[in-house]
Amino acid sequence: MTAVTDSLMSAVLLSGACWLINNNLRYYQPDKESYIYLLIWCAALAAACIAGCRYILPLFNMGQVYFNFLQQSLVIRFFTLFLAIGWMAMISALWYSQLDHKKTVERKTEAEKLARDAELYNLRQQLQPHFLFNSLNSINALIGFKPELARKMIHQLSDFLRGTLKKDDQLLVPLNDELTHLNLYLEIEKVRFGHRLQTEISCDEKCGEATLPSMLLQPLVENAIKFGLYDTTGEVTVSIRAETEEQYLIIMIQNPYDPKTSRPRKGTGFGLSGVQRRLYLIFARNDLMETHANDNIFTTIIKIPQL
Repeated sequence: MTAVTDSLMSAVLLSGACWLINNNLRYYQPDKESYIYLLIWCAALAAACIAGCRYILPLFNMGQVYFNFLQQSLVIRFFTLFLAIGWMAMISALWYSQLDHKKTVERKTEAEKLARDAELYNLRQQLQPHFLFNSLNSINALIGFKPELARKMIHQLSDFLRGTLKKDDQLLVPLNDELTHLNLYLEIEKVRFGHRLQTEISCDEKCGEATLPSMLLQPLVENAIKFGLYDTTGEVTVSIRAETEEQYLIIMIQNPYDPKTSRPRKGTGFGLSGVQRRLYLIFARNDLMETHANDNIFTTIIKIPQL
């Protein structure tokens, strides 16, 4: 009975000290320079437990022999309790520091995601007014002498913008959907440029369901039309080819290119650099787009990893 009472009292006091040190470390993580204070705190708690044993256990009237044993074992009890509380403090400190580190990483990741989403949104928003202003200028030019074409272009522009709004909350879309939306854009451009603009679109059956960032192709095709048509008077064919290779969707856009007459023009700056930036923000890679100008043909190739 004496041993049971002694062990129960020691266990209760030790449990209280461990709970106290664990609860304290939950809300306060000491610096590396402050670990000495943690040792002092453990020693203080061990001393408090020893004081409890010294003054509470004799109240149970377990005899002089037990009292003498208790007096002689206080030092051993102190170091045993100090080690037990110290182990608890070390485990708690490691546990809560890992939790804090995990929460810090999560907050950092969330902040980076918010920043990335905000930049993607800004890049997307640059596309709409850039294309809209060009279309409105063309409609304005057509109203006077080709009102039917102007009305047709207004309807096409309305359908295109409606589709754009539906894509606002979509990060990745199937290639078939992207090509359908791209055709709305090309129909508007064909009204602007008439017979001068010809397009060729070829897509493997396998890659129709492959995904890519929404509205990624339009600025590339717009760039091809700008540099293919603006400095020429004849017909120009813009070709778009898509195929799958291993874990990538590969899209190649080609247009005629005359280095003697084609030159950079002022604009919103969305173009190729905006597409490359979007690819980096989504896939964290800078090697997904490349351009070549050979034999008066300008080629843009993008590779979309299939996650």
